Amino acid sequence: MLRLFWLAARSLKNAIFRFPHELALAIGPGQAIGRSQQARLLIAASISLPIALVVAVLLQGIILVMSPSIDAWALRPAPGEIRRGDLVSFTLSHPIAGPRPVSVTKRALCLPGEMLRSVERPSRTPGAMFDGWYYCGPRFLAISRPATHDGRSLAHLQWGERAVPAGFVYLGSDHPDGFDSRYFGLVPIARLTRMEKIL
Repeated sequence: MLRLFWLAARSLKNAIFRFPHELALAIGPGQAIGRSQQARLLIAASISLPIALVVAVLLQGIILVMSPSIDAWALRPAPGEIRRGDLVSFTLSHPIAGPRPVSVTKRALCLPGEMLRSVERPSRTPGAMFDGWYYCGPRFLAISRPATHDGRSLAHLQWGERAVPAGFVYLGSDHPDGFDSRYFGLVPIARLTRMEKIL
């Protein structure tokens, strides 16, 4: 799949940069187009334009991931029921994420009906009081952090022990310092788009 993505990107680059060059060579400055130039122009167009079209179709719907919170570089929507471990995208509005809503991708880690548990334990961070430890059934999910890397305070979800309600999901990250349901809580399934990893 990586080879296909690389070939598509290289073809798109050639289609964008080579076609104007071939067109300029075919027409030439201030000259009428002769038969050989017409042939070159036709060949350039017949190769470059279909490649550009195919690449545009292949890249449609692909999302590039700019965060280390999940182990993926490129994703695309994958319709279907959301299951544990699936990648999902949604729009997040939160002061930590910034002044505008942002599109984020996380993993569905605890589903409706599963027992979600948070335990308050003394923090391992100097100066902090407690961290939240999160479990879905017997599975350990993550530990909250008291602050962001730039020092902003992080309030964590204090859930206790109860089932995830119908229509909601606990979302997590592949990275231990990811910004996820530990801080913004459960997310309605209706807001989620199931994704699949391409790269």
